[in-house]
Amino acid sequence: MKTKTSSYMNRFIDNYQGQQFDLIVIGGGITGATVAYEAASRGIKVALVEKSDFGAETSAATSKMIHGGLRYLSTYEFALVRESLKERRILTNIAPNFIHPIPFLFSIYKNAKVSNFTMKIGMLLYELFSFDKNRLWDKSKKMPSHKSVSAEEVKNIIPNAIKKDLVGAQLYYDCSSHSPERLTLAFIKSAIKYGAHVANYTKVDGFIIEDNVKSKTIKGIKVKDELSGKSYDINAKLVINCAGPWADIVLDKAKENVDDQVLRRSEGIHFITKKLVDKYIFTGSTAEGKHFFLVPYRNHTLIGTTDKEYIGKPDDYKVTKKAILELLNDVNQSFGDKEKIKYKDILYTYGGLRPLVEDQTEDVYNTSRKYEITGEKKNGIEGLITVEGGKFTTSRMLAEKAIDKALNILKFPKKRSISENQYLDVSNIKNFNEFVKIKQKQYADFLPEQIEYLAKNYGTEIDKIFSIANNDKTLLEPLNTDGENLAQVLFAIKNEMALTLPDIMLRRTGIALLGNPGNETIKKVANLVAKEFDWDNEKMDLEIGKMEEILRIPE
Repeated sequence: MKTKTSSYMNRFIDNYQGQQFDLIVIGGGITGATVAYEAASRGIKVALVEKSDFGAETSAATSKMIHGGLRYLSTYEFALVRESLKERRILTNIAPNFIHPIPFLFSIYKNAKVSNFTMKIGMLLYELFSFDKNRLWDKSKKMPSHKSVSAEEVKNIIPNAIKKDLVGAQLYYDCSSHSPERLTLAFIKSAIKYGAHVANYTKVDGFIIEDNVKSKTIKGIKVKDELSGKSYDINAKLVINCAGPWADIVLDKAKENVDDQVLRRSEGIHFITKKLVDKYIFTGSTAEGKHFFLVPYRNHTLIGTTDKEYIGKPDDYKVTKKAILELLNDVNQSFGDKEKIKYKDILYTYGGLRPLVEDQTEDVYNTSRKYEITGEKKNGIEGLITVEGGKFTTSRMLAEKAIDKALNILKFPKKRSISENQYLDVSNIKNFNEFVKIKQKQYADFLPEQIEYLAKNYGTEIDKIFSIANNDKTLLEPLNTDGENLAQVLFAIKNEMALTLPDIMLRRTGIALLGNPGNETIKKVANLVAKEFDWDNEKMDLEIGKMEEILRIPE
């Protein structure tokens, strides 16, 4: 298979010559991406490998929120809430095109597990823990304080909320992440900017292990290039396992005669429907006290999420009709006063697995979202760090702590983190609203909302999308109401290491994230990709088949 490369973002495995790295990161989700960025920005020679595509699994299966975790107050995880709120502010600063404030309406009903009084106390604590929320580089992103809202006001804001037994709501602000997939990619790009070597579709088959009398030492990893089929040994002084729900499976490759340690995994699913809410995220709760969200998303509504223990191999996971029906039932308990959401209303569904570090709680919903960073000397193995647990919002801080630990193990000079105080690559934007206005004037032939959408996704690289179409304006013809186009497809191939149709339509662009865009659109994209990669008809049909299978609603 022919791959497109650029001087900016290349699969290092394509030209690997056996060089040794200080550090190898296993996993290209948000955890691996932030760890690689943190390492490279502190002068560590780092390589990152991902068995599929960057951000393809857990990192793409989010509710598209960057938040403090209001519900963690009920389990007294005050440190986690404070850290999350601090990181929410930092991410808003360093990634202003990706992170935006959004109002939440937390509904409260009679006889609910959480009373109106309890919620008021909770909101006061949440406000206290976010005391520095408006210390922002971009002053246009300031967030108002919370307030109580009457039942009548809730009905005006969310007309389809169940009115029976509605007491009122708490109105407060958190943040949304327009594209977690592209935010993950922005961390990858930032790591590359500082010299990181990265490769997707590079699977870890094992470890290079040096046996000593008393212990084993990891000296690198054995990988297989999933595109060429070639195998490589990659040497390194230290390895960090950031494989998320696969962390225990990766760890087992380094062990012998040790009982398997099975990571606890939680399933979270979401689905997309027509537009049901406008500017507010509506938070409802089930009779058991579990929460769900209806999130405004690209003139549609994103609904999620679930928290149910998953038993089985993570590679076998897929969203089931049963899981969708359970979520539908939960949502319809407090939403759908005039019309309930039906199964046929679902346009697209996705799900993923979350790794959990606690096994003391019976219900995974109440299991902590904290993270752990552990060495493996306890198993007689040195040279390997495993990162488990965590949430998207706290990934940068997790990475900072992991690299602090790595520097100690490597005996490198201590070097302070800089990731808190500088923009991500493509995000050097002092005032996002002003940036959008400038681009809307610059590209006045396009609808203002389409330019805003592209600005959110590409930040300072937006001009590169338009320059690709300098000699062929048809590349800019909109494929959907958001204005997504074939120029983005070319950009993904030439500059962003996209190698498959799902890479392009689900992670580099959002062409298929609202459901099946139609055969005509899929074929337009596939024909262009096939031309760039020299795919024959059989290969193109295979890729289209993969895309259609992903978009199929479970029956």
